[in-house]
Amino acid sequence: MPQSVEELKRLAAIPSVAFPGHPEEAVHAAAAATEELLRSTGLTRVQRIPVEGSFPAVYGEAPAPPGMPTVLLYAHYDVQPAGDLAAWRTPPFEPTLVDGKLYGRGVADDKSGIISHVTALRVFQGRFPVGIKVIVEGQEEYAGERLEAFVERNPELLRADAIVVADTGNPRVGDPAVTTSLRGMAAFTMEVRSLRESLHSGSFGGAAPDALAALMRMVTALHDDNGDIRVPGLPRGRFLGQGPAEEEFRRTAGVLDGVSLVGSGSLADRLWASYAITVTGLDVPSVSGAINAVQPVARARVTVRIPPAGDPKTTVNAVVDFLRQVAPWGVQTSFGDFTVGSGFQADSGGKARAALNRAMERAFGRPPRDVGAGGSIPLVNTLLKQFPAAEILLFGAEDEDAAIHAPNERLDLEELRRIATAEALFLHELSQPSALGV
Repeated sequence: MPQSVEELKRLAAIPSVAFPGHPEEAVHAAAAATEELLRSTGLTRVQRIPVEGSFPAVYGEAPAPPGMPTVLLYAHYDVQPAGDLAAWRTPPFEPTLVDGKLYGRGVADDKSGIISHVTALRVFQGRFPVGIKVIVEGQEEYAGERLEAFVERNPELLRADAIVVADTGNPRVGDPAVTTSLRGMAAFTMEVRSLRESLHSGSFGGAAPDALAALMRMVTALHDDNGDIRVPGLPRGRFLGQGPAEEEFRRTAGVLDGVSLVGSGSLADRLWASYAITVTGLDVPSVSGAINAVQPVARARVTVRIPPAGDPKTTVNAVVDFLRQVAPWGVQTSFGDFTVGSGFQADSGGKARAALNRAMERAFGRPPRDVGAGGSIPLVNTLLKQFPAAEILLFGAEDEDAAIHAPNERLDLEELRRIATAEALFLHELSQPSALGV
């Protein structure tokens, strides 16, 4: 673990943001560092592989011993942008250890996944009990569907009997869980235009149509007063498992006193089985740079989370059609920069899930429970389609308090140790006669 923690610090210090406008050199540096880490595990083959239109994937493998299954391990080395630097208590790309927790962008999502794989594989000192394949991609956080096309073109490279996706986590530290459902995702940018150019708000305000006001009316029309979605054809769903208690969710989410939650149904329904629409960005004048003007153009980035069985393309079409219908005053609207990704629903589980249950019980002291995840991992559904006989297992070192995609992202190092232990035990358990049906 001391070695793993130091390597996580070095890896997380690389600002590998694969979004447009960020330095590409840092992303390639993270790929090189990931390649070096995989080489240290004893895998017989490690290389960087070009991915069309994206950053390279890092691939490693070791052949299966006779009669043994093969396990594919997945993670990603790119990270979200740091966002508002003023909101960070420590520098986002200077990983800082405080009371057993490591703070920094990407320490949890998803460089902890890389390190948990590396730590688990090192246990075997190059003598792996099962076949191993590893794929670590470099652009999951932005346009992750590019690796999907790579998988579809290279199925034999990644074919496996079980697939471990280390890009989720537990509800709480020390509370083991396996993610059995993921919502899909769609995102797009909306632009509203009403004037050729900005106008003096004193001379023209009150009659000239304000593009920002039109945009605000459109996005607020997406939800009713209770916070439920008003777009036709996007019904609420149901999650049959147990979700978080409201008090626990309010604490984790940081909901302020006196502020109510939004939407209807159980929290599990709202978070894991229903649609959610969020405006994640606005291109409008800032308060500090505001001038007395009626705005001619305004833009918004809209993200839609989609239940596992929902169709992303149908969903995004429904949302766009609704926004066009509610656009006021005949303003001109355009939509672009679309991103879509399908959801995932696991089967009840087979031999690999049983082996994971035993491994997690040994590592955590109790068996795991099934949970859903409101986030999306674009690759998972493609893996499911390409390898329908493979069991896909989602777990990892993140937890609900890890603040992924937010300021002050952090990783509990004891959770990393338990997850790496569980993964090593899983690889061992999968090679035992009970898992092989012998």
